[in-house]
This record gives sequence, C-alpha cells and structure tokens, in this order.
Amino acid sequence: MTSGFGQQALTSIISHLFFICLTFWALGALNFEKLLKPNRVLQARLLYIILTIAIGSIISNFFLDYLLWSRQLPLIFQFVINL
Repeated sequence: MTSGFGQQALTSIISHLFFICLTFWALGALNFEKLLKPNRVLQARLLYIILTIAIGSIISNFFLDYLLWSRQLPLIFQFVINL
C-alpha cells in the first residue's frame, strides 16, 4: 500500500518537472520584450519563471488526473458486475 504512494509521488515529481521544462522551452518561442517595460530585466525573468511554473503545473495536473481516472475506470465495471 505504501509503495503505491511512493510510486505516485515519484510519478508526480517527474511529471511536474517534465512539463515545467517543456513549458520553459515552449515559452522561448514567444517575444516577451514587446510586452515588458525597458530596464526591468529581473522582473521580466521572475515573470518568465512564474509563468513557466504555473503553466507547467496546470498541464502536469491535467495529465496526472487523467492517469488517475484511467486507472480507476475499470473499477466501474467491477462495481456493475458485483451488482
């Protein structure tokens, strides 16, 4: 039972890190310089990091929820058979 929690935690960590890195890479295609005020380099970098973490976490949570739901889906059929 506890090994399942460990596996789920490891899967969540890897998923979050993967999607945060993927989002960081994908946001590199945008030109943020036109949206930001000049001489605000530190604030621009902080905004970039916050956006990366926020978007990556949202995408990761979506895929983790989808994985959990797909694992629970067979339980519906077990419930129907036991009726």
